[in-house]
Amino acid sequence: MLYGRFQHNIDAKGRLFVPAKLREKLGMSFIAAAVMDHCVCLYSVDEWDKLQAGLAEMPLTKARKLQRYLSANAVDAQVDSQGRILLPKHLLDYANLEKEALVIGAGNRAEIWNPAAYEADMETMTSEEVEAEFMELGF
Repeated sequence: MLYGRFQHNIDAKGRLFVPAKLREKLGMSFIAAAVMDHCVCLYSVDEWDKLQAGLAEMPLTKARKLQRYLSANAVDAQVDSQGRILLPKHLLDYANLEKEALVIGAGNRAEIWNPAAYEADMETMTSEEVEAEFMELGF
C-alpha cells in the first residue's frame, strides 16, 4: 500500500521528484495516467495490469470508451538518476500542475495533485464524514 504526503516542485521541463518511499513500491518504471479527480495517478505495472484486466472482463459496450480514454492518457514513467519522472504536457494540463505538486499515497496508487485543488477537495470531507465512512465499512 502507498501512503504519505510529499510536496515537490515541477521544473521547467515537467520533471517531478517521486519520493523514495513511493518509488520503493511503484518501482523504477510505472504508469502515469489521467484517471480521475483531475490528478495524475501513478500505478505500478502490476496494479495497472489489474486495472486493465478488470476492464477486459467488462462487456465491450461498457468498457471500450473507458479503455480508450485510459490508454490515450497514460504514459510509461521512467525514474531518472535523480528520482524524477517526466510528465508530458497533457498530464500536467489535466491536473492543472504548474510549479508545485503534492504527491500522495492513495492505497494501490500514488496521486499527483495541484496542492490548491487537493486542499479544496479535502475540505469537502469533514472529520465526522470520515468517521461515518469508516464505521460504514466496518472499521
